[in-house]
Amino acid sequence: MPSTRDIRRRIKSVKNTAQITKAMQMVASAKMRKAQQAALSGRPYANLMNEVLAAATAGAGEFTHPLMERREVRKRAVILISSDKGLCGGLNTNLLREAGRLSKDTVYICAGRKGSQWVARLKRDLAAEFGYKDIPAFSEARAIAKFAQELFTSGKVDAVDVLYTNFVSTLVQKPEVRQLLPIQQITKLEAGVTGAGEAEAIGEASREYVFEPAPTDVLGNLLPHYVNYQVFQFLQESKASEQSARMVAMKNATDNAKQLIKDLTLEYNKLRQANITKELLEITSAAMAMG
Repeated sequence: MPSTRDIRRRIKSVKNTAQITKAMQMVASAKMRKAQQAALSGRPYANLMNEVLAAATAGAGEFTHPLMERREVRKRAVILISSDKGLCGGLNTNLLREAGRLSKDTVYICAGRKGSQWVARLKRDLAAEFGYKDIPAFSEARAIAKFAQELFTSGKVDAVDVLYTNFVSTLVQKPEVRQLLPIQQITKLEAGVTGAGEAEAIGEASREYVFEPAPTDVLGNLLPHYVNYQVFQFLQESKASEQSARMVAMKNATDNAKQLIKDLTLEYNKLRQANITKELLEITSAAMAMG
């Protein structure tokens, strides 16, 4: 049975841990608000661009582009977007569980150290590793997208997917796989807002556009930018999911530490009371024996 000294030491240790988790919760909360705002503010632009591209595609006729070339998929690349750090609940575990279901000959382009460490540990094919900040920069997304486009257009891979964590809400984040290349249909990025989890294909454009120059010229210039921005939005969704999951995980850890302190304090008081009672009985017994 532990002594009162052991329990006091454990209470002190848990209090120190609670202070750390509380501080991490506050930091994650501040970062979470910025990341969520960045992810949500990027969706209207992405959806409007997708709408314009859908209209251009409809008016382009038999338009062809290297990024739209369809061929038999013998080798597939996946952009795996994970976090650099842990302590974010089951975020990376759920994401890497989805990655584990992919074919073993998949080529990985990793954004985030957790993903690249997983690929290296399982000795999968790691083509490149990229880092990105707490608020992802467009230049970081462009570098990742450019590398993926070069793999696809050179014929080294026949398709490129993106595996990321979609931000639905502060409490809900879902790992999802989206096809990036070849570009088959222009899709909306509203899954996080609606909570539907599935991309909605844009059928007919809700507005009429007049393109100068021709729609084919517009598509030829916008398709690479479309791919870049898709990757950029995926990075922002992943970062918003990471900070939300970390804030919730640290809050749960802090609450658990507080509950553990209460339980230990109660155990300490009971043990202390038992020791006092025992001492009183010994004194009383001694006094009676002497009397």
